[in-house]
Amino acid sequence: MSTRVKICGVTRLQDAELAHELGAWAVGLIFYERSPRCCSIESAQRISAALRRQTPVCGVFVNASLERITETADVVGLDLVQLHGDEGPAFCGEVARRTGAKVIKALPVRVAGDVRDLGRYHVDFHLVDAPAPGLRGGTGTTFDWELLRGRRSKVPLVLSGGLHAGNVAEAVARVRPYAVDSASGTEAVPGQKDPEKLRALFAAVAAASEPAPTAA
Repeated sequence: MSTRVKICGVTRLQDAELAHELGAWAVGLIFYERSPRCCSIESAQRISAALRRQTPVCGVFVNASLERITETADVVGLDLVQLHGDEGPAFCGEVARRTGAKVIKALPVRVAGDVRDLGRYHVDFHLVDAPAPGLRGGTGTTFDWELLRGRRSKVPLVLSGGLHAGNVAEAVARVRPYAVDSASGTEAVPGQKDPEKLRALFAAVAAASEPAPTAA
């Protein structure tokens, strides 16, 4: 099965529409005020209205209250909720119940134990990202993908962390994730996508996902 692509850190309608045209599995909108990619509610509503029933819209939250997540999911019309902070398994379950959205739980991976820790989360998707002091995603750095070799969970895996057109093919080949997630690797500046970087990323993922030719 071909690896899917999630484009995160979107703040502009034209970037969301291009990601949709290129075949994005999901478009991520960040609702974390400390992020340079934070999306306003007004922009999020425009993006969600344009993509409705075409490309799922994912809201990204970091240690937000249950009330804020629920309200945002309702007013924007989120299909997915990504929890990128210190949220526990019970909180993730409550988000799913209250919003009706599918839940992605994200964790930074430093050691193999971090990968095992994700197994506590009975959510729709697991996302693994590169750790960085004081940052919550969008670091532009990768991590040691070999740490994922021991993963046994059947929850679909989304691979994030410093992915761009130059390294995503290797990431797909080595990890074989359900989806890859790119934020900084497809930007012109934080919060604004570079159309050529987007096209190059999708092309690289498509080429890496093609089965190897069989011998004659």
